[in-house]
Amino acid sequence: MKNRAIQTGKTGIAIFFIASGALWLPAVAQGRSETYRCGNTYTDRPCQGGKPVKVDDARTEADRRASEAGTQKAEIRADQLERVRLLQEKEAYERDRRSAHEARQAAIAERQLAASDQLAQARALKLAAEPHKSSARFSGASARKPASAPDDAGGSGKKNRKPSSGSSAG
Repeated sequence: MKNRAIQTGKTGIAIFFIASGALWLPAVAQGRSETYRCGNTYTDRPCQGGKPVKVDDARTEADRRASEAGTQKAEIRADQLERVRLLQEKEAYERDRRSAHEARQAAIAERQLAASDQLAQARALKLAAEPHKSSARFSGASARKPASAPDDAGGSGKKNRKPSSGSSAG
């Protein structure tokens, strides 16, 4: 029984090393493979007219750290610039929206003013076209009697003015 467990364990370990080797082979091969420039693209396979390119990174660790620090600074600055751009775009959008709203309001007010002008003109034309009726109060009164003359007849249906309260009616 113990022998069988050891053999199963050895088989598992062997399978593990085979699988690990299968995974490591492409990584090792990638480090050794050549890179070819084919026009404006780069590939790991030779192509017609392609030239081999050395891609070894000969930088020192200090150079790499400086490059990464520069990249991080550039990313931070890019994020700041993006935030500024988005803020400016939002402000421009709001200005455009307000301007469009004000333009619509002005157009509505202009249409309302034009409509009220047309209505006033239509009323004026209507009044000018209709014959005016004379009111009973002013119809011919000035032609027949002077306006200052009191009405003595009393039978015309109009009431005479009463004397002021200071005088006696007796």
